[in-house]
Amino acid sequence: MTANGPFGPLQFQLVLLRRMADHQPELVDEARRELGASLAEMREANRRWQSMVRSPRARGSLSRYRSVLGEPELAFQRVVGDLECDALLWPVPLWPDLRFEVMAAPGGAVWNEWLVRAPGAAGPELRAAEDLRPWSCTVDEVARAFPPARPLEGTAPTRLGLAFTLPGGRPGVAEFTWGLLQRWSEQRPRPE
Repeated sequence: MTANGPFGPLQFQLVLLRRMADHQPELVDEARRELGASLAEMREANRRWQSMVRSPRARGSLSRYRSVLGEPELAFQRVVGDLECDALLWPVPLWPDLRFEVMAAPGGAVWNEWLVRAPGAAGPELRAAEDLRPWSCTVDEVARAFPPARPLEGTAPTRLGLAFTLPGGRPGVAEFTWGLLQRWSEQRPRPE
């Protein structure tokens, strides 16, 4: 991969990994090696992505995803509250059972982007705290498995927290990057 070469799905996966490195450096190193990329290449991919996002001539988010990832594998309409939006899904070879989902409002404004379980793929059976392993589940899966759950503000734009209830009523807080579980702890969430 060269600094001025094409920016495609491989480089995008490196961007996803770069954001996860703060929480799971060992898993990121293993995944990066699986992709055949160096640490320098991961950093360069992230630098180029940030440059694309922040450029005054930047394409809109949805156009940027299409130019980097190609046409989505699946696109459909989804109703969220009173809003009808487009859901676009792209494969992520590093995680074959997941898809990168972009939710776009009418007019193309992107309001959510994260990893979700691929349609038809079986998610993990989440029954106990021990089932919550890094990179094993998505935000939606944890929220469904351990209600009641409520979103918490994340520490960065691609990060999200989730307060949830473990069996027996114990409170837990999970941290996600790009919608994928990074870590969790058994504790009360910070007051908002």
